[in-house]
Amino acid sequence: MKFATWEDGGTVTAGVVGEHGLHALPAGVTVLDLVRAGLPAALEAGAATLSAPPVPLDRVRLLPPLQPETIRDFVAFEEHVEGVVMSVGDGGGVAAEWYEAPTFYFTNPYPLYGAHDDIPVPPGSRLFDFELEVAAVVGRKVASETPDRVRDAIFGYAVLNDWSARDLQRREMKVLLGPAKGKDSATTLGPWLVTADELEPYRDDEGFLPLDMRVSVNGVEVGQDLLSNMGWPFEDLISYAARGTVLRPGDVLGSGTCGHGGCLAELWGRRGEISPPPLRPGDVVEMTVEGIGTIRNRVVPGPELPPVEPARPRPRARQRTN
Repeated sequence: MKFATWEDGGTVTAGVVGEHGLHALPAGVTVLDLVRAGLPAALEAGAATLSAPPVPLDRVRLLPPLQPETIRDFVAFEEHVEGVVMSVGDGGGVAAEWYEAPTFYFTNPYPLYGAHDDIPVPPGSRLFDFELEVAAVVGRKVASETPDRVRDAIFGYAVLNDWSARDLQRREMKVLLGPAKGKDSATTLGPWLVTADELEPYRDDEGFLPLDMRVSVNGVEVGQDLLSNMGWPFEDLISYAARGTVLRPGDVLGSGTCGHGGCLAELWGRRGEISPPPLRPGDVVEMTVEGIGTIRNRVVPGPELPPVEPARPRPRARQRTN
């Protein structure tokens, strides 16, 4: 089943994606409410909703299917890491530590955009980039559980575009705090939330989901990969994220960017030149993941702000002088 959130005439509604359009849940019920209720209850509620009159998809603005409290974004594709280190990092190849355990950072849960929203360029950025990912949404509380016990903890999946200002990211990663402002301005999540049971038929013998992932810019395909090229399946990512702590229903975990052109920075690193060029206003980025759906966003100018002031030299006095 596919759960969506949309805006129509100023009213925000959640519901089910059906064959002939969108079917609204009872007023006030959100997709996050369904996630917190658990997958069996959500599927039952969704089935009952399919009897509601359909709303045409082309009449509404699709919003992110839910508003999570936290988003953890992993770097689970080795090929992506190889290329990006050449472009954004120090060019030293994949660190040995990458192979030891999954690595993630917390990203901003607030600037979420829908499947067809315009995306503004971050202030001051000249190297704007996309990142093709799949997000898993947690469906129950998880606390220090092994991977074999958490498959039922995945409520569903969505396409995720982790928009990135590579010039800002390159500077802040020199400070050894990981990406922060370079990933702070926008994340697309959508087009809807596909429940985990729909994707089970794709699962291979190793527990991975070999879903086809593709991204194009202005109609020209730039990247293609399989989700099964992750170094760890989602169950391992969830188990690691909850190691010594707690995940709650609605938390989002990104797979990290796929390889073979899942972002421009990977290609820049491999080619040793800024080709294809960074995203500019007017560019249209389209991503499709098999079994989940398509998101399509246009890049637009961002706000014009003055340059950031550099650090002021300080005397390092230990006592007040006034």
